[in-house]
Amino acid sequence: MRSITRPTLVLAAFLAASCATSPVYDPGTGQVRSSQASSQLKAQGAREFANYKSNKQISTNSAYRNQVNRVVNRLARVVETDGTWEVVVFEDESPNAFALPGNKIGVHTGIFQVTRNDTGMATVISHEMAHVTLNHAQSKVNRATGAVLGGVVLDAVLASQGQSGGSRAAAAAGYGALATTGFLLPNSRSAETEADKLGLIYMARAGYDPRDAVDFWKRFAAYNQKSSGGQMPEFLRTHPLDTTRIRSLESYLPVALKEYQR
Repeated sequence: MRSITRPTLVLAAFLAASCATSPVYDPGTGQVRSSQASSQLKAQGAREFANYKSNKQISTNSAYRNQVNRVVNRLARVVETDGTWEVVVFEDESPNAFALPGNKIGVHTGIFQVTRNDTGMATVISHEMAHVTLNHAQSKVNRATGAVLGGVVLDAVLASQGQSGGSRAAAAAGYGALATTGFLLPNSRSAETEADKLGLIYMARAGYDPRDAVDFWKRFAAYNQKSSGGQMPEFLRTHPLDTTRIRSLESYLPVALKEYQR
């Protein structure tokens, strides 16, 4: 058993350290948690965004673009980060948005049917800005590294016990499934919750009523229910279930409202 216990403890310590986080916002001091991405990660984000722009149709809808620009300019004044924001509207019917390191944000035209107004769009963009300022891309890299390390440790342990290559490959496949459902995805949901909370603070500081964010997510939940007809089990999702997300936002509203009413 010693040959298994030691590396398992090392891995557990590594995973625990990589999962440690602090609150995204301190109501007492008004400080928000932020972390700059490495220059390498920013460069990678810029390359991926350039590639996306090359392969996707950029929207020419002036109303959409003007709304996004208004919201971005207003939020950018209260979000502390290096460099400027590049936000592009893409022709895509899926109601989605995404963020990449280096202050890159993509917004799909499909999201406008749910946002409906500037405050709804501020909910979306502040959430994506929070992903960037919290450096969730780096956290994801760290989690992936932890999963890879776990696979290496497992293979080394099995090899030391004289297990065949086939047995080790089967065990590695099983570990990969476990790492995804039990480690990577829960942390992804945690990152989404952090971005939701910090997004509310950014909205409030920019003068958007954070209560409208809850209304947006209720509209989004209704859209999801209508379009999908059901939801997969929460433990298999990278994003919180809509009902879970709405409850979390509602519980955080008193904090955001104090910031809004300052």
